[in-house]
Amino acid sequence: MAAEEAKKVEVEATKDIAEEKAVVPLPPPPAAAKLADKPVDDSKAIVAVKDAAEKPTATEGSTERDAYLAKIVSEKRLTLITAWEESEKARAENRAAKKLAYITSWENAKKAEMEAELKKIEEQLEKKKAAYEEKLKNKLAMLHKTAEEKRALTEAKRGEEIIMAEELAAKYRAKGEAPTKLFGLLKA
Repeated sequence: MAAEEAKKVEVEATKDIAEEKAVVPLPPPPAAAKLADKPVDDSKAIVAVKDAAEKPTATEGSTERDAYLAKIVSEKRLTLITAWEESEKARAENRAAKKLAYITSWENAKKAEMEAELKKIEEQLEKKKAAYEEKLKNKLAMLHKTAEEKRALTEAKRGEEIIMAEELAAKYRAKGEAPTKLFGLLKA
């Protein structure tokens, strides 16, 4: 029974070893470098497998087999650690990319909000400017109207004074008297 169990362990170990081995192509021979001008047909390429050198044999003993199995377990652990490391790096990259995208969208939202506020303030300023311009134009129109009224009053008064002067001149001519300066001062 013990011999059967040892054979089972040995068979399982050789299966694990065969599964983990990679096929490594041989480097091209120096003669192939000279023939580099010709196209190479890889359909019948020979691939060497390192089975004989790494396979534990039944004659080596259980200590070497245990050491080899420990080496395989160690390599498997290192592979898992490397895979975990790559996974963590990818997660960190994804988190950072997500955070950067969030920051960019936040920045764009705030920028749009501020631009909208700026536009609103500009519109308010334009309305105030238009209202102030309208107010100034109204004041200017009132000033012009007042000036026209004063001009009209002045023209009317001038016309009245001219008519009065003509009437007084006609009166003085009719009487034959000369006008006195006193009248001009009293009337003014």
